[in-house]
Amino acid sequence: MKSAVKRVISMIPVLLGVMLLIFIMLRIVPGDPVTVLLGEHYSQETIDRLTAAMKLDRPLLEQFISYVLGVLKGDLGISYVSKRPVTMMILQALPYTVKLALMAAAFAWVIGLFAGIIAAVKENKIPDRIFMAFSLAGVSVPVFMSALLLQYIFAFRLKLFPITSDGSILSMLLPAIALGWNSAGSIARLTRSSLIEVMQADYIDTARAKGLKRRSVIFGHALKNSLLPVITMMAIQLSSMLSGAVITESVFGIPGIGRLATTSISNRDMPLLQGTILFTTVVIILGNLIADLLYSVLDPRIRSQM
Repeated sequence: MKSAVKRVISMIPVLLGVMLLIFIMLRIVPGDPVTVLLGEHYSQETIDRLTAAMKLDRPLLEQFISYVLGVLKGDLGISYVSKRPVTMMILQALPYTVKLALMAAAFAWVIGLFAGIIAAVKENKIPDRIFMAFSLAGVSVPVFMSALLLQYIFAFRLKLFPITSDGSILSMLLPAIALGWNSAGSIARLTRSSLIEVMQADYIDTARAKGLKRRSVIFGHALKNSLLPVITMMAIQLSSMLSGAVITESVFGIPGIGRLATTSISNRDMPLLQGTILFTTVVIILGNLIADLLYSVLDPRIRSQM
């Protein structure tokens, strides 16, 4: 419990540092958001008036303090382009990202665990080589390549799925596979190596000496202990998926958190970009925190040190 409280407290300076870094970087990047909004054919007086209305003429320290105070109240600012609260825009986009992340995670976990277990049981045999080849492809091929390839073959050529997503389960399958394939490869490789390592432990030899069948040894003793690092990876992967699959959402036209981020970059919409990045940071930090706590719960050795 004390360790969990310390981790939560340690999140505060990290979040403040990320907020400060984002605030500074967005203001040193070339380009004026007012000019982007108005274009080139407006007078300087109009530009100055809009700059004052957007509070961009205030000192940077005052702007940053105002932003931090707003975040503490749950106010992430107003979008320069849509004139809507950033918090509301993120909450409206969140269900699409959550649906995509959960479907991608389910695909990655089921396929990854299955492939990793079979590969470990059939070590150095044909099934092992086949599954590891597919997992290597999943880890190596960039997400945008997987997304475009799946979209071209199954949506454009075979017309089995919609090219763009409308939020339905069918239209989210291809994006989920594209997003989850990389994670499935990582889980398969980690599951295989961890299970092979555990199978060489002394207590596994003892279980075999007692006459237990190979299946009972694997699923009753080895698998439970070999999955500890895998579960930790799963929690971290889910948090990264929830933080916004920018490329996948952009390719399939999913109006999620990642799509908001790309739109805000092209429009120089600083409040929206700050909000999406801050949301991503919070989700990733929480994911790592949950992974640490989950690992300590599952492993008594770690729990005894807390």
